[in-house]
Amino acid sequence: MPGHISDRSPDRVPLSRERILNAAVAIADAGGVGSLTMRSLAQELGVKPMAVYHHVAGKDDILDGIVDLVFSQIELPSPGGDWREEMRRRAASARRVLGRHPWAIGLLESRTTPGPATLRHHDATIGTLRGAGFSVELTAHAFALLDSYVYGFAVQEAALPFQRPDGAGEVTEEIMRGFSPDEYPHLVELAAEHILRPGYDFADEFEFGLGVVLDALARWIPDGGGPVT
Repeated sequence: MPGHISDRSPDRVPLSRERILNAAVAIADAGGVGSLTMRSLAQELGVKPMAVYHHVAGKDDILDGIVDLVFSQIELPSPGGDWREEMRRRAASARRVLGRHPWAIGLLESRTTPGPATLRHHDATIGTLRGAGFSVELTAHAFALLDSYVYGFAVQEAALPFQRPDGAGEVTEEIMRGFSPDEYPHLVELAAEHILRPGYDFADEFEFGLGVVLDALARWIPDGGGPVT
C-alpha cells in the first residue's frame, strides 16, 4: 500500500523471540523490571506493540523467557567434579550474573513455567550434590541454603551505596563523622580495624561466607561420600 511503513524495513534485523527477550533484558537492566512493558519493549525494538505478540504470548511469557536467559548465563556445575569447587564456581558465577541483572534476583525462583536453561541449571546442581553423597533430602536442604546465601548476598550488594571496591571506606568515613565514638564503640572498632584498612573490599565477604556454608554442608556427607541411594 502506498505510504505504508512496514515493521520490517530492509535495514532492520528481523523480529524474533530471541531479539525480543534480549531487548527486554536491556530494558530491565536500564530501569528495573517495572520499566518493562509491552509498549516500552515495542519502542525499544522500533516496532508496533502488536508485532511483539507474534513471537511472545504476553508479559508472563516474556518474564519466563528473560529469567531463563539469565539462568543460561550462570555457569553449570559438573556432577563429575569436586562438589565444593563446583558449588563455589556456580555461586561465584551466579553472583556475577546477578550483579549485571539485579532485577532478576527476585524473579529467578518465581516462575511456574521454567525454561530449558533453568531446568538444566537445577538438574546439574542437584546432580552435583547427589554425586557428592548428599541424600535426596539433604540435597534439597543444601540447594536451598546455597541459593539463600547467594541471592541474599546479591540483594545486599545491589543495595550498597557504593560501587568501587574502595567505596566502603569512603562511605564509612562519611557516616562516622555524624556520630560520637563513645555512643557506638563497636561500630567504630569494626570500621577502624577492618573496613577502613587499605585493600578492604566488601566483595571478599562473599568468599568467606560461602566457605562457611560449604564447610558446614560437608559435615553432613556420610563417610566416604559418593552417591546415596
